[in-house]
Amino acid sequence: MHNELDVVILAAGKGTRMRSQTPKVLHTLAGKPMVTHVLETAAGLQPERTHVVIGHGADQLRKALADESVTFAVQAEQKGTGHAVAQALDQLGSGTVLVLYGDVPLIKRETLSALLAHVDEQHMGLLTVTLDDPTGYGRIVRNDMGEAVAIVEQKDASASELAITECNTGIMAMTSAQLKRWLPRLSADNAQGEYYLTDVIEMAANDGIKVCTEQPASAAEVEGVNNRAQMARLERAYQIQIANQLMEQGVALADPARLDVRGSLTCGHDVFIDVGCVFEGTVELGEGVRVGPYCVIKNSTIGAGSSVDSHSVIDSTVAAGRNQVGPYARLRPGTRLAVSAKVGNFVETKNVEVGEGSKINHLSYIGDARLGRDVNVGAGTITCNYDGANKHHTEIGDNAFIGSNSALVAPVTIGKGATVGAGSTIAKDVSEHALTVTRSKQLEKVGWLRPVKSDK
Repeated sequence: MHNELDVVILAAGKGTRMRSQTPKVLHTLAGKPMVTHVLETAAGLQPERTHVVIGHGADQLRKALADESVTFAVQAEQKGTGHAVAQALDQLGSGTVLVLYGDVPLIKRETLSALLAHVDEQHMGLLTVTLDDPTGYGRIVRNDMGEAVAIVEQKDASASELAITECNTGIMAMTSAQLKRWLPRLSADNAQGEYYLTDVIEMAANDGIKVCTEQPASAAEVEGVNNRAQMARLERAYQIQIANQLMEQGVALADPARLDVRGSLTCGHDVFIDVGCVFEGTVELGEGVRVGPYCVIKNSTIGAGSSVDSHSVIDSTVAAGRNQVGPYARLRPGTRLAVSAKVGNFVETKNVEVGEGSKINHLSYIGDARLGRDVNVGAGTITCNYDGANKHHTEIGDNAFIGSNSALVAPVTIGKGATVGAGSTIAKDVSEHALTVTRSKQLEKVGWLRPVKSDK
């Protein structure tokens, strides 16, 4: 998109106010580290190179970003933003440089594209934001012609400068030549004793380079994170964006403020999502799906016409459609539900295929198994799939009926149309259309007296 674009992401800070051993930029927003959000946005600009400036927790950042197409620059001592960018100077090409921040996760590609459009040999771009309360931010100083000519940090600002409400976001773009000319001229002669990248704005003005400003559509785009409260605020800002997008697509949300999407959520027509639901990874909900309150669905596809009742947890599952799940069901990875299959309350499944119309209604564990069509599994049934060293498979044929409180000791096959009596422990294969019962003989002693406590 932009010829010879270098993106420099500053991610060297400790984040002391987070009170955490984890580097600030690795704290997660919507299930992903903040710096990953920034990297994904930057990737949409198709940069030639992306550089991440690391310092505190450098090894953790290298490990976390090992799969990303980035180069690292190390800022061993945190001496300000100008000093941080200087660490990547030797790695830059000869085109445009965009400076971003690893703790500003909600910045949008469209905003950055507009900023980059200004940059050439006679112009640079600066992203500003106008705030009702500018406390803590550097202020944009403009001349009589309205041109941005300097940024003054709050600690260095005069009373009149403190009254300015247009603030610096720190995000800027310029040619590589401009940056290489200005960075060596930075001084730490200020209240913080740091090398401010913002000082290049005054240098640009003095060099006759026009500073072109852009503003984001929302202040949340450029809000940084310094503490847990700001982290929580940005999380909600992000989630309400997702909620609004879903509702624009026709999804019915019981309460947009009580939705968490930590990945991607794709929905068909007439989907309803109740309060407190969490969607992780890649989730697809088919047409007419209804998700009850407080469900967690991760990396799964729920087919059209299905209902997921409250407090169900679904992970790496494919439900073909017209399924009923829950309440309080747990579908673990490898679960496959055919059309109209049902998994009811307090049922756990793992690595199992449940055939069309089959039912596991309540209080059962079915793992490493395949159920045919129209199988009925009674309450309390367990597939005993693990012998302490290896997992074993259970096969249950079409139309089989498994009585309540049965234990199926794998490997075992239950034939088509077979019936297993309640309370049975099945360790051998059951023939098709046979009744199998393994049960101790019932004894009855009429008039038997229960022991009573002695007076002694």
